[in-house]
Amino acid sequence: MSAAPLLLSVRAVEAFYGPVRALGGVSLDVFEGEIVTLIGANGAGKSTLLMTICGNPAAAAGTILFDGADITAEATHRIVRRGIAQSPEGRRIFPHMTVIENLLIGTTAAATDGVEDDLARVFDLFPVLKERTHQRGGTLSGGEQQMLAIARALMGRPRLLLLDEPSLGLAPIVVRRIFGVIGELNRAQGMTIFLVEQNAYHALALAHRGYVLANGEIVMQGTGAGLLADERIRAAYLEGGIA
Repeated sequence: MSAAPLLLSVRAVEAFYGPVRALGGVSLDVFEGEIVTLIGANGAGKSTLLMTICGNPAAAAGTILFDGADITAEATHRIVRRGIAQSPEGRRIFPHMTVIENLLIGTTAAATDGVEDDLARVFDLFPVLKERTHQRGGTLSGGEQQMLAIARALMGRPRLLLLDEPSLGLAPIVVRRIFGVIGELNRAQGMTIFLVEQNAYHALALAHRGYVLANGEIVMQGTGAGLLADERIRAAYLEGGIA
């Protein structure tokens, strides 16, 4: 995958919450057409990194380049318009709005033409959402809400899709469906995906490459298969260790 163009470059990025340093000089790359996963324990800084890429919190040091442009100090709405979309941890759909209203909110970063085609694509990926078009988001099951959160992000036609803990709190059968869709987006549409996950097995099995974050710093990196086979990873994340 390294022969592909570099889409996202994070270099020595630091981020703080008040006096607490959440990221301590993180560097990583995502090449166009890849699935890259980031694993780590609770509190390692995984979600903070995704939010920092999107400008909130802003990086206190380091640089973030997207498609060669420096977005380190850009406002979030400008970053989104460049083609980065995030499906956040906890889904954060609008519970009192219908499925279709939630999806249409996701179009704000894209041109208004072609919305019907965009809807058809996400309904093809998640047929249950078409059945629930006029149902309020808050009445959906947890798995359906996660599908809606991902579909909403896709409505912005992103070049880079950031997924934050898409399997969190879901039943195994739904987790398999979600990861199946992630793989399909990459294989069939060539979408570049940066995936943050605690479910290390599913994430690394799907990823071209992966990074391990601990205490706000990258401590390991490699191919998804290589990390999955690494005894240290197996002990910490796959055999009853840190999850």
